[in-house]
Amino acid sequence: MFDILLRGGTVIDGTGRAAFAADIAVKDGKIAEVGHLPRADAGSVVDCTGLTVTPGFIDIHRHADGAVFRPEFGEWELRQGLTTIVSGNCGLSAAPFGPANAGAIRSYLQPITGTLPPTLESATLAGYFRSLPALPVNVGMLVGAGVLRADAAGYQLTALADGHYAAIHRAMERALADGALGVSLGLGYAPECFYSTAELIRALQPVAGTKIPVTVHMRQEGGGVAASVEEMIAVARALDCPVHISHLKAMGRDNWGKKIPQVLALLERARSEGVAVDCDVYPYTAGSTQLLHILPPDYLSGGMEAVVERLRDTEVRRRLAERIESGVGFDDIAKLAGWDGIYLTSLHCPEDHPYQGHNLMEIAALMGQDPLSCCCELLAREHGQITMIDFMASEEDICAILRSPLSCVISDATYPTEGQLHPRVCGNVTHLLEHFVRERGVLSWEDAVHKLTLGPAEVLGIRGKGCLAAGYDADVCVFAPGALHARAAYTDPVQTSQGMTHVMVNGAFAIRNGQLTGEKCGKIITQM
Repeated sequence: MFDILLRGGTVIDGTGRAAFAADIAVKDGKIAEVGHLPRADAGSVVDCTGLTVTPGFIDIHRHADGAVFRPEFGEWELRQGLTTIVSGNCGLSAAPFGPANAGAIRSYLQPITGTLPPTLESATLAGYFRSLPALPVNVGMLVGAGVLRADAAGYQLTALADGHYAAIHRAMERALADGALGVSLGLGYAPECFYSTAELIRALQPVAGTKIPVTVHMRQEGGGVAASVEEMIAVARALDCPVHISHLKAMGRDNWGKKIPQVLALLERARSEGVAVDCDVYPYTAGSTQLLHILPPDYLSGGMEAVVERLRDTEVRRRLAERIESGVGFDDIAKLAGWDGIYLTSLHCPEDHPYQGHNLMEIAALMGQDPLSCCCELLAREHGQITMIDFMASEEDICAILRSPLSCVISDATYPTEGQLHPRVCGNVTHLLEHFVRERGVLSWEDAVHKLTLGPAEVLGIRGKGCLAAGYDADVCVFAPGALHARAAYTDPVQTSQGMTHVMVNGAFAIRNGQLTGEKCGKIITQM
């Protein structure tokens, strides 16, 4: 006798093959059988006639490191069908780091992860896992190489000594032994932006010759995106390990329709030569990150106090204006998105709260300043802890990446403690399926489900997830495709998605008949 029988649904199993009619039997948290099971008996039989049944969706790029500790965590994820998430991306993981640079690291992470709780054991990844409360979804972690470097050497140094590399290697090996799914890089952020390619390869030596994946927020995602992809292909060759490019895009109108075909061709050529490289994409034309990201990398040197002092210097601002005007050698977001395309979404000083949700052109007018002076003043006053939503990508480029067999779909969702969220936090999966599949037909349902399930599971080697087949974990979504709706919008982002009839996590209903059950049956996902 089975525990649960999902009877009569249309199954999209996650492999990419055509949908088929089948029953799905669940026993002890696992898929027991998939097929025509007219005589099967179960403790609970669920009629799925007219509904689509898929594996639970997997998002391998969220920044929920701190959000998982919040009592309300889970509804935004479950309502869009997410049953497994992976945090620790872009080099920015909530562990491991010790006390020496803990204050600076926590402060640097805060705009992305939100405030980390005092109960968090940050010294090791095993400690982080021990700190976690009961989980509504499965949670895995990457180890952030940026945090490893900051822990070993702080944010001040632009060049490391032998002892720093040894400390980074020890911490990376320990985190991987503790169950990290891979290593993440944030080459657009301090302190990793200070690595040369050779230094980066040296820092990553513990993964050389392994199947351990390295995920990367590249140095540039605008005019220099192709050169950045070439760098990461070179890193993959040198280390002989898989490299996965995070949130691939080509920022800036001048690059739309030009850079992405070039980049996809580079990736396809490298794959044909045996290099293990692939990518992911989020289905929105706007990104979200720290406002600090508008600065050239050399302006981030010396740690946050030095950055703040620099931004208060009028001569530095004059030179910065020249750098932004030229746009040479870095992702010049101010130019790529335009001051009117950068919206501030998280500010902490009470006097700055009226500017939240406005773009920098509007804020500059309110402050009676030019946009760059306004931006520098706010960054200095807020000690760098400002998040932005920046409109810089092309939907047609997104479509091209989605169609590539080398891509999967992620959200890059960030969870600042206060301020305005990006709609991808609550609506990423539903937006993809509603807009790019149902409305635009960019992907078939089978291809889209694969890019949300088995595809990302294979990128990070997550065993037992992403497929409706005997022996896999019973993470399951049941829904009517026409009912899916992403309510989250840029102007009103905290709106849960609609359309999930049932969602199961490890064989237990997290959503049943459209209602949250309160079950917390998620597990920690590791490579151990």
